[in-house]
Amino acid sequence: MKTALISGASGQDGAYLAQLLLEKGYTVYGASRDAQTCAFANLQRLGIRNQVQTLSLAVTDFRSVLHGLQETKPDEVYNLAGQSSVGLSFEQPVETLESISTAALNFLEAIRFTGRQIRFYNAGSSECFGDTGDKAAHEETPFRPRSPYAVAKASAHWIVANYREAYNLFACTGILFNHESPLRPARFVTGKIISTACRIAAGSQETLFLGNMDIRRDWGWAPEYVQAMWLMLQQATPQDYVIATGHSHSLEDFVRLAFEELGLDWREHVVADTKLLRPTDIREGRANPAKAEQDLGWRATFQLKDVVREMIRAEQEKWQP
Repeated sequence: MKTALISGASGQDGAYLAQLLLEKGYTVYGASRDAQTCAFANLQRLGIRNQVQTLSLAVTDFRSVLHGLQETKPDEVYNLAGQSSVGLSFEQPVETLESISTAALNFLEAIRFTGRQIRFYNAGSSECFGDTGDKAAHEETPFRPRSPYAVAKASAHWIVANYREAYNLFACTGILFNHESPLRPARFVTGKIISTACRIAAGSQETLFLGNMDIRRDWGWAPEYVQAMWLMLQQATPQDYVIATGHSHSLEDFVRLAFEELGLDWREHVVADTKLLRPTDIREGRANPAKAEQDLGWRATFQLKDVVREMIRAEQEKWQP
């Protein structure tokens, strides 16, 4: 039986990953800055809260990270914590950088300090690539980050690569493109679209305000993506992987599919709001996940229409008695 430590266990990916590892027989520790007050609502929603052992761990504090490793003695560490909103990173750049890049450094240095053979997964992001135009990004595509969030993720990526090469640690980064689920909160645009569309379908007279609907992203299904995380740590040698569906769609496509699923015409309920535009944004995100399929045997089965359908179904179920 293996033991895994997940920082950011209260988030979307952390909860689905905990569920996957429990199914595989792992002892799972879920870390939060303050486990005493954290509700771990997503673990509760998946029905696994009582199966996950929780602990307090501040990823920006080296001593806290080291103590967490010494207490849990994990075989695998999944670093999923950190400020996760691209938009918010423009307002909180320092918090974003510290919670992402400094956190990765603390984990790697603590693993090196313990001397134990701990396998480390770092949550990367497709935002690091910036705008690649019509070219699909792969593992060798240069980074051109266009937000404080992307800068922080790029920094963490290279910290992981450096520790892997300099200290022979089993450390890798999953460069994940956008992935959604019913656990996605409404502060993210996809969660906002789904929850608002469902309320409108139920009779609400509100309007959905969105920023640039011409942007294109590769959207996948989060429960599938955590499977790729686990697979990376089961390989003979550590490598970084792009994880995506390989198909990009506009935000307008996402909106249209959501309202069509509910029998509505999105054009009657959606208004563009320039106040929601970011200082800089990526026009199009395109991915080439061929390496993951070749090495890991991983391939996305959910496409955008499937993601939208399942998010709406789960949102509607929340309202049922």
